[in-house]
Amino acid sequence: MRAVQYDRFGPPEVLRVNEVPTPRPGLGEVLVEVYAASVDAGEVAFRAGEMRRITRAAFPRGVGGDFAGRVASVGAGVQAWQAGDAVWGVMPHFAFGAIADFVAVPEQRLAGAPGNLSPLKAAALPVSGTTALTALTDKARIEPGERLLVRGATGGVGSVAVQLGKALGADVTALAGARNLDWIKGLGADRALDYRTTGPADLGRFDVIVDLVGTDLGAYQARLTRQGRLVALAFDSSRLVRSILGTGLRAAARPRRVKLFSNNPSADRIAELTRYAEAGDVRPVIDTVLPMDGVVEAHRRLEAGGVRGKYVIDMRRS
Repeated sequence: MRAVQYDRFGPPEVLRVNEVPTPRPGLGEVLVEVYAASVDAGEVAFRAGEMRRITRAAFPRGVGGDFAGRVASVGAGVQAWQAGDAVWGVMPHFAFGAIADFVAVPEQRLAGAPGNLSPLKAAALPVSGTTALTALTDKARIEPGERLLVRGATGGVGSVAVQLGKALGADVTALAGARNLDWIKGLGADRALDYRTTGPADLGRFDVIVDLVGTDLGAYQARLTRQGRLVALAFDSSRLVRSILGTGLRAAARPRRVKLFSNNPSADRIAELTRYAEAGDVRPVIDTVLPMDGVVEAHRRLEAGGVRGKYVIDMRRS
């Protein structure tokens, strides 16, 4: 089978489509034929070697955190799934590799795919959708009527956070680039502001801030109401290690005020996302669909910035 891998840290060009053995599902695992997978912006730092102190997985390494497809076979002990089931899911925590013809994953990493979405559309949601869902419900515990600010609203997680915030009854303000303001309002934002001309001092107070940029966290934290919560979902790429440590210290010092987590969704959380998608409360936002060897171009574009939603890899497109 084919799989996108890299055998050294470096620029997008280190990514290659390799021929590798098809995995066999082990105890409690499910073999999924992948129809589509998405490219996660967070993986750019892993590929470039900026996260080498955090994960020490051996080379070659795979890429891709989420996928949609059908069950090909199941391992011993699996009762919930059978061959032919339409599923979507995520790879085990910090174990990338979804951009491949087949993946073998623990059954707890799967849920039934939304019946109203094609695999191409569904593939854009599992990682970003469960991240936004956990941020708003588990971490921020957002309530109807509260004021929500989504900073970095046009990316994969941000575009879902805007939609979910509205579905959960929040008053949603989005920070985005000027060309995306009308577009982000179309996703449900009550107001959209140009981040280039709107600084923290220009904003009001918010009960919840979801930050997907990672810079100036102190200035945005100061915009919280007395009981406000900031969920930090990104780090400053120009000083990554310092940013990770600094944000971690903020969260440790003010745990009720600053929330930090690494997304590791359960099967129940993925199934919850399925229900939101089938209800129409969350819809996938896809920037571009690319063939498998287009993953190099996807990484280039992610480094350049300006993405709307997710880049999706169509595994059945040559």
